[in-house]
Amino acid sequence: MPRRILSTSCILKASLVFLIIFLADSCASYQQASASFNQEFETGDLEGALNSLRSERGENRPSREFLYQVNNGLVLSMLGRYQESNEYLEQAYLYGEDYRKNMLLEASSYLTNPTFTTYKGEDHEHLMLLYYKALNYMKLDQREDALVECRRLNIRLQQLSDRYDSDKKYREDAFIHLLMGIIYDVDRDYNNAFIAYRNAYNIYEGSFNNLFGLHPPEQLKLDMLRTARLSGLTEEYDLWKQTFGIETEPAHNEEAELIFFWHNGLSPVKVEWGVNFVINKSGNWVYFKNHDLGLSFPFNMEGYDEKDRRDLANLQVFRVAFPRYVERPVYFQNAAVLINDKEVGLQKIEDINRIAFKCLDERMNEEFAKALLRVALKKVTEQELRKQDKTLGAVVGVINALTERADTRNWQTLPYEVYYARVPLRIGRNTMNLNLATPGRPDATYNFEYDAKKGQVLFHTFTSLESKHPTYGYY
Repeated sequence: MPRRILSTSCILKASLVFLIIFLADSCASYQQASASFNQEFETGDLEGALNSLRSERGENRPSREFLYQVNNGLVLSMLGRYQESNEYLEQAYLYGEDYRKNMLLEASSYLTNPTFTTYKGEDHEHLMLLYYKALNYMKLDQREDALVECRRLNIRLQQLSDRYDSDKKYREDAFIHLLMGIIYDVDRDYNNAFIAYRNAYNIYEGSFNNLFGLHPPEQLKLDMLRTARLSGLTEEYDLWKQTFGIETEPAHNEEAELIFFWHNGLSPVKVEWGVNFVINKSGNWVYFKNHDLGLSFPFNMEGYDEKDRRDLANLQVFRVAFPRYVERPVYFQNAAVLINDKEVGLQKIEDINRIAFKCLDERMNEEFAKALLRVALKKVTEQELRKQDKTLGAVVGVINALTERADTRNWQTLPYEVYYARVPLRIGRNTMNLNLATPGRPDATYNFEYDAKKGQVLFHTFTSLESKHPTYGYY
């Protein structure tokens, strides 16, 4: 019986079928790949979430390494395992520092999708991981280590400022300056504390007010006055006292204090949305247009040969996938603490939800341009193959459809927003009640006890994971 020798075309087709199966599995969204972890985290099963995260390590390919590290760090911090948490967060920090584009993966992303590239983290995510590290060290009473994180935060903020030259962009963060001020303050470095507090105030009054509607918290004003006075900055003290309209600076509690942070809700989730484009040609220019959204992206084809121009212009309508954020509205609207018969309100100092939307919005033009070029290249390749072999072209068309995915990776275990309060403590045992309020619903109350020593400053973080619309099942 004569042997049959498979043609190169048959082998190629068979290989492409297997490739389709592989790509269908590997192109799952980040949410699908981490569904168990997300569900357990959002329902408050932190030990279960940690186990799921680590058992899914095989799914956390190098392209998701940053997210694996920061998720470990955040969950461990919530569990009170601060030293372990910082070990993971340090790896994430170094990963961001050492990040270099893998050119092979970058090239392959144009033939498949951007999820094949390494996720390097959003600007605000790199700041938040250092925030968690610094807080962990303060809870461990390791101030020198916390000050190291302050210096790192300062470098990150400078890099952010250098990268963008417009006040309409997220290029500075008042909350991070406020955190640095608190840490310097606790270390009794009142001069640097005042500088950090003043920077925070100016940013709240400027870009944070304009971009996110956040105003300087009243506690920040009091801390500015106190640290200016303790630094001997008499002119600054008088100037800011007049600016704030504060006639008499309230007495500062000298017994002991609690710096209380409330992490409310969950940050938004990146999902995929598809946009249809039509192509118009005019001379050397090709225009990708979507009339409903008012989008038009021109590509100059000068330098391309006539065949490439014709192939691209022959494309008519095609779909392109982009990332967008879905907000998870907070359940609790405000909070206050009651301690030693005194009520202290918590003040909002960071809106991570709005910052995340802003960061993505700032680079959407780049996202659109990259995605359009990616899809156009894939479509042209598909058309060329169809001319040579209709079956082969159809198979490539299926692959193109399967691999047209948006990059939906993000650090979605971050809180929606952050509040804080400086709470006076008595020496010895203190009992505190935390009240979380939602209009039309009963308040949620939590009780805490603190043992304070003379002059001690304690740090406590409370996280409420509730949101109006849980999204762990949303892909």
